Amino acid sequence: MSATANPVTLPLASYTPKHFLLAVKAGVATVTLNRPERKNPLTFESYRELTDFFRACVFDDAVKAIVVTGAGGNFSSGGDVFEIIGPLVKMDTKGLTAFTRMTGDLVKAMRACPQPIVAAVEGICAGAGAIIAMASDMRFAATGAKVAFLFNKVGLAGCDMGACAILPRIIGQSRASELLYTGRFMSADEGEKWGFFSRIVPSAEVLDQAEGLAREIAEGPTFANTMTKRMLAMEWAMSVEEAIESEAIAQALCMTTEDFNRAFEAFARKEKPVFQGN
Repeated sequence: MSATANPVTLPLASYTPKHFLLAVKAGVATVTLNRPERKNPLTFESYRELTDFFRACVFDDAVKAIVVTGAGGNFSSGGDVFEIIGPLVKMDTKGLTAFTRMTGDLVKAMRACPQPIVAAVEGICAGAGAIIAMASDMRFAATGAKVAFLFNKVGLAGCDMGACAILPRIIGQSRASELLYTGRFMSADEGEKWGFFSRIVPSAEVLDQAEGLAREIAEGPTFANTMTKRMLAMEWAMSVEEAIESEAIAQALCMTTEDFNRAFEAFARKEKPVFQGN
């Protein structure tokens, strides 16, 4: 499993991926998983290219927020049965470990990229698709969306791509355990009630609302938003005392930015601040 044959180029606004659609507008990059005839399954190549994309986001200051969605009324059905699962049953331990590390790298890249990620989930969101939604910072559901961490259904453990670490922090240990042990679908209503989804909206509006939130974030103070994402991740492993100290340092750094000064000057003029990302 070699590196992607389509290396990501900067700026991302001029990059044309092979395995998903990408549109960059007004500081928001919208990633669309685009195999609608199969409910947007992932392949070895799309895993790699998505990972490379999120890693490249670190270096593109023009992208300030990201939306992930799927084409054709579904988010993603997960790993392609014939293009991924079929080859996996023929691999040895070394090859299988290389694959599972590669899939985990996608989650690492999503969590490490500085831009907040909003998932617009419609229809089926299963397996690795559910993981991509989970690894996003915020999730909107279309009415009728269904999410399943269905690894158990194919004879695998629920501990895939960070699910046992991240999912309990979103919906709680007991609820996460139920989903990971059974592989059953979680409805949009359950997902909103449990905190997996921020809101449920009509299918025709889910992408527009997700992009609207992303634009709102993109118009905010970029450095400060990046710091918020980093602290939300880092403080998982901190005591309260360590977290308070880390936040003190982080906030002091934010106070050195021009955007902080712009906010004060706008407040003094009774105007809305226009942030510029520095």
